[in-house]
Amino acid sequence: MAERTTIFGIPPGLDFAKALVAGLRMRLHGQPPEAIARATLWVNSSGMRERVKAQFGAHELLPRIRLVTELAEALPLPGLPPPEPGLRRRLQLTQLIARLLDAEPDLAPRSALYDLADSLAGLIDEMAGEGVTPEAVAALDVSDHSLHWARTQRFLGIVAPFFGPDASPQAETRRRMVAARLGDLWAAHPPQGPVIVAGSTGSRGATALMMQAVAALPQGALVLPGHDFDMPLPLWDRLDNALTAEDHPQYRTRHLLDLLGAQPGDIARWTGDIPPAPGRNRLVSLALRPAPVTDQWLAEGAHLPDLREATAAMTLIEAPSPRAEALAIALILRSAAEGTQTAALVTPDRDLARQVTVALDRWGIVPDDSAGRPLALSPPGRLLRQITGLFGQRITGDRLLALLKHPLVHTGAERGEHLRLTRDLELHLRRKGPAFPEPDFLRGWGAAQDAPGWGDWLASCIAGLDSVGTRPLADHLAHHRALAERLAAGPVPGSGELWLENPGEVAAAAFAALEAEAEHGGDLAPHDYSALFDAVIAGQEVRDIITPHPRIRIQGSREARELAADLVIMGGLNDGSWPQLPPPDPWLNRQMRMRAGLLLPERRIGLSAHDFQQAIAAPEVILTRAARSDEAESVPSRWLNRLVNLMQGLPDRHGPQALAAMRGRGRDWLAMARALERPAQDTPRAQRPAPAPPAKARPLELPVTGIETLIRDPYATYAREILRLRPLDPLRAEPDVRLRGSVLHKVMEVFARNADRSMHGLLAAADAVLETEVPWPAARILWRQRIARVADWFLAFEADHAGNPVLLESPGGIEVAGTGFRLTARPDRIDMLADGRLHLYDYKTGNPPSQKQQQYFNQQLTLQAAMARLGGFGALGPSEVAAATYVGLGSSPKAEPVDVDDETLDKAWAGLAKLIATYLDPATGYAARRAMHKHAFGSDYDQLSRFGEWTMADSAVKMPVGKEDEA
Repeated sequence: MAERTTIFGIPPGLDFAKALVAGLRMRLHGQPPEAIARATLWVNSSGMRERVKAQFGAHELLPRIRLVTELAEALPLPGLPPPEPGLRRRLQLTQLIARLLDAEPDLAPRSALYDLADSLAGLIDEMAGEGVTPEAVAALDVSDHSLHWARTQRFLGIVAPFFGPDASPQAETRRRMVAARLGDLWAAHPPQGPVIVAGSTGSRGATALMMQAVAALPQGALVLPGHDFDMPLPLWDRLDNALTAEDHPQYRTRHLLDLLGAQPGDIARWTGDIPPAPGRNRLVSLALRPAPVTDQWLAEGAHLPDLREATAAMTLIEAPSPRAEALAIALILRSAAEGTQTAALVTPDRDLARQVTVALDRWGIVPDDSAGRPLALSPPGRLLRQITGLFGQRITGDRLLALLKHPLVHTGAERGEHLRLTRDLELHLRRKGPAFPEPDFLRGWGAAQDAPGWGDWLASCIAGLDSVGTRPLADHLAHHRALAERLAAGPVPGSGELWLENPGEVAAAAFAALEAEAEHGGDLAPHDYSALFDAVIAGQEVRDIITPHPRIRIQGSREARELAADLVIMGGLNDGSWPQLPPPDPWLNRQMRMRAGLLLPERRIGLSAHDFQQAIAAPEVILTRAARSDEAESVPSRWLNRLVNLMQGLPDRHGPQALAAMRGRGRDWLAMARALERPAQDTPRAQRPAPAPPAKARPLELPVTGIETLIRDPYATYAREILRLRPLDPLRAEPDVRLRGSVLHKVMEVFARNADRSMHGLLAAADAVLETEVPWPAARILWRQRIARVADWFLAFEADHAGNPVLLESPGGIEVAGTGFRLTARPDRIDMLADGRLHLYDYKTGNPPSQKQQQYFNQQLTLQAAMARLGGFGALGPSEVAAATYVGLGSSPKAEPVDVDDETLDKAWAGLAKLIATYLDPATGYAARRAMHKHAFGSDYDQLSRFGEWTMADSAVKMPVGKEDEA
């Protein structure tokens, strides 16, 4: 066959599209203009097709340019069934796998339902494309993998029906059907003109079959991309084993030559053009040799040119972090934009691409990004995904507000008023709840805000979401669409701006595709529908309609063969990024794949290596990597590692000097990136504050609970009482420690008010309070069990300290003589004993304060006893206090008595008077974190005091604030 065809190659570094057209013109030189129109070019991507078209003049005839991936559409053959949509196949597999998991739930989690269907559909398509039957897979020797294989067989058992003669083919299957018939078709009706397959190495089975058919044509030709003419012919023989050589950049070429019955020496140059850096190509070719060993590198490295000249247009940037790498790349692209160079960032790392795009935005440079951005991260994609997470569960305040704040919600009506109401609703939910806003609450709240239409609209949107159960996919989609459009429109007809512009159109198309195939989706539970919808739109991309910079591009590694840039930046050169690790295969290991005739995981690495070899051959190249990721040290790309090691081992060819020069140029860019980030002047660290406001601004009233704060963290008192700053309540209400304490106090209050002081009475009080105050069923059960566990101890404590409750959660207050200051309190409970004296209680959900803590810091109960003795609780009047007790009702219940003798109370009251007088003095500052219980404890006002810029070892600095006459 080799005698009847010509196989050509274009070396790395040349503009592939330009060289392809130049070679075609050269071969048709002297023929009439229409001769080129009779030629057919099969290229590997739409990008390459556009690049080839651009090489022809405006008034020049064009050849027929087609894509190898559209073979079945370009050459329709009679008798072929229409292709089945890929989504339909995945939905069908979802149902089959769901039934299998229902029968054997230990095989896989249901959350992986669609991912398994997608992976299995890919395996079916690959088997069909490579001509592998289920019988061939079933016949594999799996004696060493019996357990894993037993599980796999259960899944593969549902594959067989998709291979029968009546099965609808997928796109790859139809391509193979057409490719298999091409030989006979063209033998009977040969094309009238040259047929050229350009830019592909036949890495897929159907493409390889097609290339064999083209090679058999009298005017057929194959033009291979990035062919390494520098690799000695004997070394091609080492690429015969897929298990050891599939990751080499030229393995696919060797495999194709085997299929064609040709030898590497049969490959001729398509044009006589010389790559821009032949010496660099030889260096890279040697570095990427299969299974390199040092003696081969030394032997062949001696024949390389001076590496200082070969790498003169190369730069190596080894950045300390991904951010530094992205900023350095952005600076390089900015420099190119200011000149006349065309520049391209080539990277498979989408995170790096996005960081570079953001960095370029500061200079108003918008790169032409070939990948776009994921639909799932676009505004309509985010809104649609948020909605799927609401089905089948009660909506919480944070989820409701996330919906209302979405930029596409309420776009059909007055959005300004909507945002105002959303803000007011957020403040209400933060302060007062409820944890689960129900439709009735929203209607009532809207009416109270004089916006009944808005409240009714919102209530109608969330009504029934919690009752969604298992239902057909079509019903899920209908509800999903109706809810999304109603949220987007607001209380007016229509769908607002949900489906507008390019992201909306892509989202609408994805939604419509699901609706068209919904009958094949079966019945789905809400969580299964959410996972399915998220997975379906995860692979969709959105290209924003913008005008990018004409000479600045960002491209994936596969597009390296299509590059025509003066400057190429190869970014993200770390293992795991370039090359990306093969995804785990849940079905077959690499040995089983090789025996079955399927593609090995290393195929991806080999293709990525081929892309690397082509990109690094550009006129000017900058290699970049981050030495550390966000989590740990990173590992350089294996190809970069080989290149660096080879250069370091060739001192006779000045390799170490060349490498040092490359790194030096890289350090220059990193230095510029650091300079760009460095502020114009250093900002001094904040000092530990002790603000001293004027006397008139200082608080003249505090609760007893605020006295401990004043002692431990005076700055918190300043921020709360003088600046009137309050910590914002959490957006999402949770059954946290604060609520547990509030519920416990409420239970104790209800129990004390009831006549029934038995176990039944206590648990009845707990049930009543939990039902009204705790909307989380799991928390209600857990907290009731905690109360039940301490009930016996508490009832025994009650019996031993019997008294008549005379004050429950009622406020009181009294002035501190000589200060003009009023101390307030709300005791948990005060009992009057038989002798007329009082017993004060304070309930704690954890451990009560120790005696030392009571002495110096936690004087809450002591001060309440002093207030009771002085008549601070209204109708009780001045009363003698017999006892005061902290009642700890945690996992280990405990009662901690408080000394209430006259001497202790007198001392506590005198200490309070001194403390208040001190802080009423304008000369005293409110120091931050003066005596925290533990340094690790946080304050609500740490950010305001800029804690972290100063430490606990720093002295507080008095800072006068305000003026006396302004207070």
